[in-house]
Amino acid sequence: MTGAEALAAVLPELRAAGIDSPMRDARLLLAHALNVAPGRLTLHLQDKLGEAEMQVFLRCIDERAARRPVSQIVGGRLFFGRWFQVTPDVLDPRPETETLVALALEHGFERVLDLGTGSGAILLTLLAERPGATGVGTDISQAALGVAARNAAALEVAARATLIRADWFAGVAGRFDLIVCNPPYIAADEMAGLSPEVRTHEPHAALSPGGDGLDAYRAIAAGVREHLTPDGRLMVEIGPTQGGAVAGLFAAAGLENIAVHPDLDQRDRVVSAQNAV
Repeated sequence: MTGAEALAAVLPELRAAGIDSPMRDARLLLAHALNVAPGRLTLHLQDKLGEAEMQVFLRCIDERAARRPVSQIVGGRLFFGRWFQVTPDVLDPRPETETLVALALEHGFERVLDLGTGSGAILLTLLAERPGATGVGTDISQAALGVAARNAAALEVAARATLIRADWFAGVAGRFDLIVCNPPYIAADEMAGLSPEVRTHEPHAALSPGGDGLDAYRAIAAGVREHLTPDGRLMVEIGPTQGGAVAGLFAAAGLENIAVHPDLDQRDRVVSAQNAV
């Protein structure tokens, strides 16, 4: 069976499982099975698949039909043009989070703190983009910190990244001119509406704090000014309906120049603020 024939053969299984983009996912999984870059898969579609390659491909398709995320099946995904290892211990880095990174890169920074770093996608991307910067990433999950450490090594920024186990600001010393965070922000009553990929395969603690989904922002607001330099910046990802509430928490904490920024789909995605001079 050729690669093209294998793709055609598995599409009904993925469609029956309710996969939104069955051909896209099938192509990514076939590229993984063939150990070729997804962008070069077309060059191999007329090649015959070996038995071992076919077995790997069909196993991947079965996992995807069970709604396991593609990133977990292939072991990672691209974020801001770089490959990040992904496991069930961390959130899958999402394209909308690149909005936060792009906004952060509009300003200078030398020392950055990433609260709840997970895979390290935000922190390590910022360090890779700014070779003179150093940073600290915190996470309450030791397993997540292990993923971040492997990503830091792969991106050759480990010497500039300190990873510590901490609950928000607990154990974090010093001040930073940039603090970033993609916290758990999904309200408890929204969890049931998440896709099976997210609800079943990603860490719940990284998705929702329970309640109204704002507890993480309350914790950040309570401690952020002690850890920001004068004029330092805070940038956090939010759910698309949370801009006003998060901006209000930051204003009450004494932060200034508060703004809500949209993502590429024009949904509110990031709240930024600045410490007083």
